[in-house]
Amino acid sequence: MQIKAALLFIFICTLSCKEKANSKTKHADFNSKPIQPSIRSATALQILDIPLPEGYNRQQSITNSFADWLQQIALKKDNTVFYYNGEVKPNQQAQYAVLNISVGKQNLQQCADAVMRIRAEYLFYTKQYSTIVFFDNDKKRYAFEMPYTEQNLAIFLKKVFGICGTASLSKQMQKITFNQVQAGDVLIRGGFPGHAVIVMDVAVNEDGKKIFLLAQSYMPAQDVHVLKNPMVDDISPWYFLNDAEYIYTPEYTFKRDEWKTW
Repeated sequence: MQIKAALLFIFICTLSCKEKANSKTKHADFNSKPIQPSIRSATALQILDIPLPEGYNRQQSITNSFADWLQQIALKKDNTVFYYNGEVKPNQQAQYAVLNISVGKQNLQQCADAVMRIRAEYLFYTKQYSTIVFFDNDKKRYAFEMPYTEQNLAIFLKKVFGICGTASLSKQMQKITFNQVQAGDVLIRGGFPGHAVIVMDVAVNEDGKKIFLLAQSYMPAQDVHVLKNPMVDDISPWYFLNDAEYIYTPEYTFKRDEWKTW
């Protein structure tokens, strides 16, 4: 947190960290346009295109809902996870796919930050500007304010990333039980650092049994990626939604009571 705060201080005081968007690089900065969920190219599939295990169908979602928006986030053609500084992450076994979301060029967009980024950009995309609000660990409120532009959102998110984290986000979100989980909900352990992953999609079979997809960033800041299921290869990257005591992801283990919603 001290490192992140120091980076934030440099940004605010000097503005020397402001980056220019470059579509030719693999990592756009925070001044690039927000995620464009409605656009699909031949080289970037969507969350919606991740195949389902036999017998399962995606849950129907309301148009422009968070679940609907998450399904349309594009995936990169390159399945490599990079750190914010362009280095290749040593562990390339955790991801099933990489989301087409910029990571920036500073060590800011880590686990909880990626979750907040995704939530904020959904609210921005659907013009729910007044609901883009986050709290620090002392419950101080940080709200997105006019002008409601992409550039101002980028500046706001940089500030939030430097101040908020898993501890504060866990306090902000509402606890739910496993059988309430829907797309957009979060597995989160508040702490320093703690960890957080977000549910990208949910499917169900005719018996009512649910499965779900998870995505994460991590430390140091890195590309957001859909996680493989390290425990059940047959349905990976999908996970069974049940009352098991632990949820095992490739790089972190959560408890069943760590589900939260917005």
